[in-house]
Amino acid sequence: MESSKINVRQLFVLIVLFEHGSAVVIPLGVSAKQDVWISILLSLAIGLLLFFVYRRLFEYYPDQPLTAYLPQIVGAPLGKLLAIVYITYFLYIATRVLRDFGELLLTFAYPETPLFVLNAIMAVTVMYGVYKGIEVLARTGELFLIVLYFLAIGFVLVFVSGIVDVTQLQPMLEEGWRRVWKTVFTETLYVPFGEMIVFTMLFPYINTPTKVGRAGVVGMVLSGINLALIMAINVAVLGPDTVSRSSFPLLDTIRRVQVADFLERLDVFFMITLITGGFFKISIFFYAGIVGAANLFGISSYRRLVYPLGLLILILSVVIASNYAEHIQEGLKIVTFYLHVPLQVIIPVLLLIIAAIRRRFNQPAK
Repeated sequence: MESSKINVRQLFVLIVLFEHGSAVVIPLGVSAKQDVWISILLSLAIGLLLFFVYRRLFEYYPDQPLTAYLPQIVGAPLGKLLAIVYITYFLYIATRVLRDFGELLLTFAYPETPLFVLNAIMAVTVMYGVYKGIEVLARTGELFLIVLYFLAIGFVLVFVSGIVDVTQLQPMLEEGWRRVWKTVFTETLYVPFGEMIVFTMLFPYINTPTKVGRAGVVGMVLSGINLALIMAINVAVLGPDTVSRSSFPLLDTIRRVQVADFLERLDVFFMITLITGGFFKISIFFYAGIVGAANLFGISSYRRLVYPLGLLILILSVVIASNYAEHIQEGLKIVTFYLHVPLQVIIPVLLLIIAAIRRRFNQPAK
């Protein structure tokens, strides 16, 4: 681990930027149709419970990242194996988010540019930021949080332009709660709220560990409300059927804004906001992966891994799927059930139970 420290305000900023990240870009929870905002808020509530699990584990091992205390909880052989699994998971999710934003740029502005080139530009930027360290990333986040709230100004213009039709959010719970809960437990719980598991790798850098819980809860609640509002506005503008078929609902919403026959094409400004969130989400997953690898394999400086692993995620971001539709389907059908559910929910809960028992009976892992 590097010696740098960040404060609670910077942790809050990183959480907000991370939670928005790709969640404002992808069609989040659209299977719930006009009830998507309800599924997001329910997912936020359950996500907060998961965050309490992550925070409690940190309280048991306040000076160590997840990959360091896994062997202490379940023993060295299994613990190291799980650490490798989590490192791979963090790097893989960084790869997927990089692909998301490459596809967004490809669709929005650079249809003739090879995907590899677009991803390479983002990847090099991420590698440089991560090489500089967590403190530099956090300070940069403080500057760019303001950029994120260009979204708020943009949505004011969405309402002013008269394209919002709130009747498209009705009827509420048309098919009852079943569809909403299905969306929660198959989509919106894991992205972005369950992804907070990655912050178990960053908590040891906080200079006031007792305030981690407060920063996390406030950051998640703010982000969850924002995401629910964004998706509700998308549905109110585009309609539930159009949103469910759209690859980038927010972008399609912004493209419809036209005020007084001269204020239009606001999607250019929104792209700056979206790319900012994407940069921080990729950076945090990537940073967690390489710090975990350096810690597990006894490498003196994580910076030695930045460029080789950065090149790896760049290459994988292009080859993991032949097209964007396949990429999204993999995320919904495979990644959710085989990665998100066990690594975000099942394993952390089991780890907390075992850690609590060991602490109670003072039994060290073998």
